Amino acid sequence: MLSVRPPKTRYAFLFIFVLTFLFFPLSKIFAHEISGYVAGEIRLFPNDALHSGQNEQSSSLFFQPEYYHEFDTGSSFTFVPFFRLDSGDQERTHLDIRELTYLWLKEDFELRIGVRKVFWGVTEFIHLVDIINQTDLVENIDTEDKLGQPMTNFSVSRDWGTIDIFWMPFFRERTFAGTGGRMRGATVVDEDRSQYESAAEEWNSDWAFRYSHSFDDFDIGVSQFVGTNREPTLLDGTDSSGNAIQIPKYEQIKQTSLDATYVIGEWLWKLESLYRSGQGNENYFAWAGGFEYTLVGLLESNMDLGFVGEWLYDDREDIATTAFENDIAGGLRLTVNDAASSEALLGWIQDVDTSARLFFLEASRRYGSNWLLNLEMRLSLDQPDSDFLFAQRKDDLFQVELFYYF
Repeated sequence: MLSVRPPKTRYAFLFIFVLTFLFFPLSKIFAHEISGYVAGEIRLFPNDALHSGQNEQSSSLFFQPEYYHEFDTGSSFTFVPFFRLDSGDQERTHLDIRELTYLWLKEDFELRIGVRKVFWGVTEFIHLVDIINQTDLVENIDTEDKLGQPMTNFSVSRDWGTIDIFWMPFFRERTFAGTGGRMRGATVVDEDRSQYESAAEEWNSDWAFRYSHSFDDFDIGVSQFVGTNREPTLLDGTDSSGNAIQIPKYEQIKQTSLDATYVIGEWLWKLESLYRSGQGNENYFAWAGGFEYTLVGLLESNMDLGFVGEWLYDDREDIATTAFENDIAGGLRLTVNDAASSEALLGWIQDVDTSARLFFLEASRRYGSNWLLNLEMRLSLDQPDSDFLFAQRKDDLFQVELFYYF
């Protein structure tokens, strides 16, 4: 029988929810807009499970409504909860607040208080600089899905650029697949035994600063983050029965990062880079950079075809906590430009030092004004036992999602 494991942060979120409502009279809430989606998903794994307890397939239902209210002053309130019920992995059945934010506007100033999702990054295959929100890893190992982050965000925009200052008073722990889940290591991560370098644990205050600006065809963002690392170090341990487990440890880090894009004709050049200290015993540099070239009006049609190429590098090399420490990635993006918004991305990632390869396909198409179909395929080949994803070498994936938007 499926059960929802109550998140350890539920009291913190309730506290933030109450504080957010104190910023404006309740009588003004009732003029509102409600939208969102409800969706179903089927996951098929063609290979036999490599680790004990894993399932061969799974299905799930998930739901993300959105409540939005704009005041006469231009300020607004947004509430976006998320819930998934999964048949294959109890840890993937979870509830989260993606957004619960009050936005105050005054000329060039913006103040956001509550829970938000903030995205930083420009490259296609990996987002090195995207550090504000914690990864919701049980959703998808591509790290695109994020948990809502409690924060206060002050922003000012002028002719010389935009400055954002973030104060994050509470930390969200990363989610991990459970015993029944695929795309995990040989041992399960025990989130209930998390360790912290900070004595304040999850209540340590994290800070971030970002400057961004556009110069004609050139966009740049420079960021500084000081606080709890979103990527835990996994320590070996045992549970009460003597079974091997992994224990996440969250360290205090400093990260300086840069992201930039440059457009020239049909060419888009992209770069993300960072320097991080405090993670383990290593200070390290990493970057991802490349291009996207688009053929507009392919074969005199309405379709566009984009060619994507990137190099992913981490100077920790063999001890890097990522699968992409020295890899070349390429892709083809087809945009049909039809009424159904049909599009597809075919990509591959090749390890420069070994024969390991990863192929993936993502495609989507709308049906009418309310339905959306997503298809995803992921295949891995020739992972040596030294590869970061060796424990997931049998987790090739075929996934179908059907959304209904309201």
